[in-house]
Amino acid sequence: MNIYAVRLITFSPTHTSKQVGEAIVRGTGISDVARTDLTFHPAGKLEIPENTLTVITVPVYGGKVAPLALERMKDVHASGAPAVLVAVYGNRAYEKALVELDAFASDRGFKVIAGATFVGEHSYSTQQNPIAAGRPDADDLQFAETFGAKIRTKIEAAADMDKLYAVDVNRIHVPVRHFSVIPFLAEGGETTQSGVPMPRIPAVDAELCNHCGYCVKHCPAGAIAKSDECSTDVEKCIRCCACVKGCPQKGPYF
Repeated sequence: MNIYAVRLITFSPTHTSKQVGEAIVRGTGISDVARTDLTFHPAGKLEIPENTLTVITVPVYGGKVAPLALERMKDVHASGAPAVLVAVYGNRAYEKALVELDAFASDRGFKVIAGATFVGEHSYSTQQNPIAAGRPDADDLQFAETFGAKIRTKIEAAADMDKLYAVDVNRIHVPVRHFSVIPFLAEGGETTQSGVPMPRIPAVDAELCNHCGYCVKHCPAGAIAKSDECSTDVEKCIRCCACVKGCPQKGPYF
């Protein structure tokens, strides 16, 4: 069978998920590509036709799919259209994020024909404490392209949609988890492994902040207000670290 178009759906505050998704799409060799970026806006009502392959790439926060990504994708539906699901995590653990994304996509009528996890630079990575720094790197993106090519081969080998078999993402091999000092989410409260309470929002060095508005523009949750850049709304902040990683003055930090 043939698939003539691709819909790439991404949520990517620090651009890692988007890079992986773009590489997978390149690997498919399909030139008709539509893009839906959920980072700042909902997808709105979107019905995916059966002859379109949908590639969904989202980041993992605390072992779960970014809730804002799911919220902004809630009105995307299909009637059996094939989908590829990708969770991008910070080289610690993606826990049940891929299973969560699979349930979400399946409930909206997608047929999940492939799933994967990729490593992206951890949101809390710094020069002093690098965690998967620079990922996805060139090797990661080449692997993503190869993955895309394999998806295309799988589609072309199927005689029709009924023969294009679905996958069980629960059976995808989970990498061995090593002991890590990365802060984690603990039931009953958020702490580091040393037991220190984890900050819920970034701090800002007021002497460095020049109120340029970068963080206001690039916060996907709208948690920072213009002229009040040194404050972050704790109820809205999703700790994606777009402000921390992108600030030209290096004012915000965890």
